[in-house]
Amino acid sequence: MEIIRKNIKYEVPIDLKFYNTFWKRFKGLMFKVKPLKQEGIIILPCNSIHMFFMFFSIDVIFINDEQRVLKTVNHLKPWRVVTPVRGAVAAIELPKGTIQKYDIQPNDEIHY
Repeated sequence: MEIIRKNIKYEVPIDLKFYNTFWKRFKGLMFKVKPLKQEGIIILPCNSIHMFFMFFSIDVIFINDEQRVLKTVNHLKPWRVVTPVRGAVAAIELPKGTIQKYDIQPNDEIHY
């Protein structure tokens, strides 16, 4: 995954998998016991998420159709909900602490 900010590319060593079918989007990370490590998922299309039946916290990035960050959510805990994000077409679920570690901010461009 790459972050582009002010025409400068930053590599983020995280392997992303696409969850773009009904069943993959429906299940997401539910019931996964071990926290994410150097991996994440892109749920497409998606403009909101829930953390029901989750066993660990994650970071979430919502992006628009230009792959620009609209909203970041740090350390989202199990049994929480993120309401719809206007303009979002995808949610990227990442290991807890990723947003802070790589200083991911609104308007950054995400390439996967």
